[in-house]
Amino acid sequence: MSSFTEDLILKFIPCEKSFKVFITFDYHVGSEDSNEIITIPEGYITDLASIPMIARWLIPKLGRHAQAAVVHDFIYQYHTYPRKRCDEIFLEAMKVLKVPLWKRRLMYRAVRLFGKIPYGKKPSNG
Repeated sequence: MSSFTEDLILKFIPCEKSFKVFITFDYHVGSEDSNEIITIPEGYITDLASIPMIARWLIPKLGRHAQAAVVHDFIYQYHTYPRKRCDEIFLEAMKVLKVPLWKRRLMYRAVRLFGKIPYGKKPSNG
């Protein structure tokens, strides 16, 4: 099974309504000993899960899925993979974090349906 190397530690930035990653962590894609590694650097800014306000009673921005959402934001922002692969990695990472199956499926379907616009933005240069 895939794995994260560190727990997610964030600092809230109120004026930006976003979060800053406090400690660098890696996500090993596919398996714990995988050479396919996504590194989320200290200082990376994320908005976590982009949940519409109306749905936050069901799925809050912060939750068991948060670390997977940070990985997803990062690989979307830098176009590390094709969009569908980014979404599959998000689904896989949520499973690693033991997000309930119904919530994983719902969040995966949401990024498949609505992720085209954020993914379509010009990639960041690092």
